[in-house]
Amino acid sequence: MASEDPPQERARAPSPGEAAGDAGWRALAERSLVDPRQGRRRARVRRFVRPAERFIRLEVAGGVVIVIAVLLALLWANSPWSGSYREIFATHLALDAWLWASDASLKHWIDDALMVVFFFLVGLEIKREVVLGELSSPRRLAVPLVAAAGGMVVPVLIFLLLVDGEEARRGWAIPMATDIAIALGVLTLLGSRVPASLKVLLLGVAIVDDIGGVLVIAVFYTEALDYTALLVVGAVLVAVVLLARYGVRPVYVYLALGLVGWAATLDSGIHPTIFGVVMGLMTPSRPLYDPHAFGRVAERVIAQFWRAHDAADRLERREQEADALHSLSTIATETVAPLDRLEHSLLPWSAFLVVPLFAFANAGVDLRDGALEAALGSPLALGVGAGLVLGKPLGITLGAWLAVRFGAALPPGVSWGQFAAMGAIAGIGFTVALFITELSFPAEVLGAGPAEDLLREAKVGILIGSVIAALAGLLT
Repeated sequence: MASEDPPQERARAPSPGEAAGDAGWRALAERSLVDPRQGRRRARVRRFVRPAERFIRLEVAGGVVIVIAVLLALLWANSPWSGSYREIFATHLALDAWLWASDASLKHWIDDALMVVFFFLVGLEIKREVVLGELSSPRRLAVPLVAAAGGMVVPVLIFLLLVDGEEARRGWAIPMATDIAIALGVLTLLGSRVPASLKVLLLGVAIVDDIGGVLVIAVFYTEALDYTALLVVGAVLVAVVLLARYGVRPVYVYLALGLVGWAATLDSGIHPTIFGVVMGLMTPSRPLYDPHAFGRVAERVIAQFWRAHDAADRLERREQEADALHSLSTIATETVAPLDRLEHSLLPWSAFLVVPLFAFANAGVDLRDGALEAALGSPLALGVGAGLVLGKPLGITLGAWLAVRFGAALPPGVSWGQFAAMGAIAGIGFTVALFITELSFPAEVLGAGPAEDLLREAKVGILIGSVIAALAGLLT
């Protein structure tokens, strides 16, 4: 290949430093190679559709792993070796890092540290939907917004009607949540009967659900606040904004700030997953360079690489080749938005490790010695299960009907029957429902015994309600 003639265009490509700051280079990168209106319209569609398709594929596959993790946890927790299951996740791990230290069980590290990755991705996906996706225009926003609102309010009302007692009612927010990974997986089982637009609509409803869940966690599950720690969190967020505004691009800078902000949030009384969501929402959704100009600029960089072969001095040739390759790497990286890059990198880890590990650590409920019968007969399990099985489809369908009555429209190709099936499938709770369950019944407040009983009852309601919701969706 080295003997092939280089391209005719020999214009010098920018060096990495020029690529980062030269005004003329920016002007070139901002010029589109296609008709401006059509190009931007197509690019806008591609920027949403392609990441959304990948997100759905990974979430579906991750949903299978979550189900396997839940089944394994239940088998282990109800086996003769159930004591080892509890002991492993009760093992304490201490972390001492300079001015900050924490000592917590392995289960708490999973809930408070690893799950921040999941909620960071929730923040990224919320921003994508608001900027580019199903929530980016008032007309498209109406149906998923009102449907999701109904899907949160009605389950809570059903829960409160069925559940008495101040302690049990602490779990009122549990049936609000939808597990998007498993829900998309179940919807995919319907095959060609489900239009692609229905999957995107379910994604939009689930994103609004996530927003509601995040707000609930932030407002109702916040402990006594440590204002010194909150000042540190605020300083970190201000630093992130300023660094982004002044063009600081290295990810490791924001990772370091993120670790400081997470540690401060953990001490502040606000659940650290909220910090993850906020960081996701602050991630830029636009690339530094216009993707339309990438082809032209890449050709110039490749021309520089070819020209390096003509250099007589071997050392000079290697330097020129390295300069061209560094330029191409910088340009290619900065033509992809930070939001897309981070989601592309983190989504597989979240889908196949973080969330399944969380499910494995939290779904292991001991149902032996009459515990299952006692849980099934409890108002708490009934309230959670009924909220998911009845409240979700009723609230989502009623909300969508109201939105359509006031001028909105269902996506093309989606019938009310298909929408009702989607509403039933949205009753699959699992991940976020389990997460809110753990926050609702802390042993530190309720005592170890009562908290364990309430956790068991709520988790039984989630598991059985989610299974019934999945079957109802498949049979609708």
